[in-house]
Amino acid sequence: MAASANGNVTLHINQNGVATISFYHPAQNSLPASLLDELTRQIEIAGNTIQTRVILLKSEGERTFCAGASFDELLQIKDKEAGAIFFSGFARVINACRKSPKIIIARVQGKAVGGGVGIAAAADYCMATEAAAIKLSELAIGIGPFVISPAVIRKVGLPAFSQLTIRAGDFQTAQWAKEKGLYNDVYPDISSLDDAVDALAQKLASYHPEALAGLKQILWEGTGDWDNLLNERAAISGELVLSDFTQHALQRFLNG
Repeated sequence: MAASANGNVTLHINQNGVATISFYHPAQNSLPASLLDELTRQIEIAGNTIQTRVILLKSEGERTFCAGASFDELLQIKDKEAGAIFFSGFARVINACRKSPKIIIARVQGKAVGGGVGIAAAADYCMATEAAAIKLSELAIGIGPFVISPAVIRKVGLPAFSQLTIRAGDFQTAQWAKEKGLYNDVYPDISSLDDAVDALAQKLASYHPEALAGLKQILWEGTGDWDNLLNERAAISGELVLSDFTQHALQRFLNG
């Protein structure tokens, strides 16, 4: 577990082999670099622990699953190298999910924005509430969803990704996300979501581990170049974030 005033990431593995990774940040579960690094580390630990049969990825709170990148931290970036390093944090989380030998279920209890959509897309199975609307707001602040685009396109296809990206100021409903393939199941409230998540996690944990590992490999066929691809995309975002346009847009967002 890593905990601080800047949020935390926790890992708990129960007796049935369900490894629950939970993250929290007081700013709508946005993710600064330190939490991205810790989230990557805990996904890798859970995946490489013999006792783990299935991984459950979730966040704390009720309203927002993940607001994406930390705007406060984006404003502190002063050169393109630092920018690339920051955005590569999302690349490492997505690649950790991709390369994990264990099936990952994402529990999306509230809105997902930007990188939060990418994390949901990086899971093998995604379960959400009706309140879990999604938005890719990157164009509105002068960057683009470059790092997460391979994961999102893999789930929803290029036409839906284009709509999400171009309508950067608009939320799409959870039902829309289900119809496009990002969410597998949508539930009316958090209580029913949790019941369904727990039931599926326990069921998967009872299956043959080698069969699950084989399925994981099949699900991610054709993504072997993502280590390089996502880092290249991170460099693009890292350079754009330095522009006056993006810096002023971030200030406007933070000032309300």
